[in-house]
Amino acid sequence: MKKTISKKVTSFKGRLNIPGDKSISHRALILGAVAQGNTKVNGLLESHDVLNTMEALKKLGVDIHKENDGTWVISGVTDFKQPDSVIDMGNSGTAVRLLMGLLSAYPLRIQFTGDDSLRSRPMKRITDPLSKTGAVFQTTNGKLPIIMQGIDNEIAIDYVLPVASAQLKSALLLSGLRKKAKTTVFEPIPCRDHTERMLKAFGADIHVQKNSEDINVITLSGKKRLTACNICVPADISSAAFAIVAALITKDSEITIPNVGINPLRTGILDTLLQMGADIHFENRRVVSFEPVADLRIKTSPLKGIEVCAEKAPSMIDEYPVLAIAAAFAEGETILHGLSELKVKESNRFKAIIEGLNKNGIDCMEIDDNTIKICGRGKKACGGGMIESKLDHRIAMSFMVMGMASDVPVCIDDVSSVATSFPEFISMMNKAGANIYDYCD
Repeated sequence: MKKTISKKVTSFKGRLNIPGDKSISHRALILGAVAQGNTKVNGLLESHDVLNTMEALKKLGVDIHKENDGTWVISGVTDFKQPDSVIDMGNSGTAVRLLMGLLSAYPLRIQFTGDDSLRSRPMKRITDPLSKTGAVFQTTNGKLPIIMQGIDNEIAIDYVLPVASAQLKSALLLSGLRKKAKTTVFEPIPCRDHTERMLKAFGADIHVQKNSEDINVITLSGKKRLTACNICVPADISSAAFAIVAALITKDSEITIPNVGINPLRTGILDTLLQMGADIHFENRRVVSFEPVADLRIKTSPLKGIEVCAEKAPSMIDEYPVLAIAAAFAEGETILHGLSELKVKESNRFKAIIEGLNKNGIDCMEIDDNTIKICGRGKKACGGGMIESKLDHRIAMSFMVMGMASDVPVCIDDVSSVATSFPEFISMMNKAGANIYDYCD
């Protein structure tokens, strides 16, 4: 366990080059693996999660290498080979669910596993609908380890998403790439659409339109070989959120973050912070590899508490822990609705937010199964707690940000999980003025 302490800073300034988007990096590798030709990816996130996806694809016979200029090259294959060992996805729920979707259409027998955190997360949301296509799953009470027997047949699926889940939507679409029949996914509540955008970039026959009930209908016609392309991965808004909140709540701060992905289905955190009074400016808006991006400039801001509706959750589900930190330093109450999905993340983030804030002198309480109330203290003293990260990178990083503006330092019991998404986090934050370092009892 790597214990860390975060202390109050005098200022937080600079230009921060945030690593590439994790969701887009996973998808670039996976789609490049089944595309004809060599896909070149710039800005790929080289975190544990993404490298686990890369190793899984290599076990399946895909050649992936890094060139001298930092570009990753994926040579697509027509068929995957039978892996000769278990595929260990580490901590990545996105990767294991997307790969199960893709590989369910190949006649391979594959065992998936992961770390303690991933093995605790539910998988029936994915395995149940994929079973309807003919794939067979042997699970451990609906969780990893899972043995999957894929099948090469023409059974596609029409499926209404029961929850706003980009992982489930993506798994179903990927399962349809080898099928002549059309795969159709009905999406009552829009969630991140990186898979649809990237499938278009690779030349897939995919269409998205609203039906008479204002529901997104996503239709994929399979059996069309994807074509390799060049992908430029933008900076991850989920990772940028930590630096953004740090700049907002610490005194004498101004940072610039270039090339941030501002996909409208991912910018709930920015919309919410702006509503709270944040000084955030968007510069040089553009579209790169089918994804909208911009440079962001952020300054110290007095924040006010607000009520955030449940409809915001799909566009910022990963950012609630750091939003809770912003709410702790806002004036007045912040009420967050629609948080039930936080209970099945890398940890029970719903519980972790409440416990962590309370340990640091912030009144935070559960209103119901979906709602948290945070009583912001503005610039009043807080901090002093020891946070149990429970192998959750976003909990660890969020409370390191809290320590940057707290009168009493904040301690985190284990920050090793940060490497799953943002290996350079501590060094990058410290270069801009943070005071985060390892310590021993």
